[in-house]
Amino acid sequence: MFGAIREQFETIFQEDPAAKSVVEIFLCYPGFHAILLHRFAHKLYKWRVPLLPRVISQVSRLFTGIEIHPGARIGRRFFIDHGMGVVIGETTEIGDNVLLYQGVTLGGTGN
Repeated sequence: MFGAIREQFETIFQEDPAAKSVVEIFLCYPGFHAILLHRFAHKLYKWRVPLLPRVISQVSRLFTGIEIHPGARIGRRFFIDHGMGVVIGETTEIGDNVLLYQGVTLGGTGN
């Protein structure tokens, strides 16, 4: 788990020239928070824990403005920059080394 967090910090430093320190990322980057909470909720979702993964995703959305369904599959080194309004649905599959900006909806199957 700590290796994944370290990799997330490295990804943010690589993708965002405005990132100054680990402390700044930890305190001020909603994309960082959303990804960490998603990874935890996704583990619970895969273990078929009822309700809790969805509650975690909704609390994350409340604090970050980024909604990620716990069933979404997200690869390594994924970074959401300026993520307000990002919605990632249950059917979404995101590979490795992806950078995403604000206002994007992925996995929608609406009519």
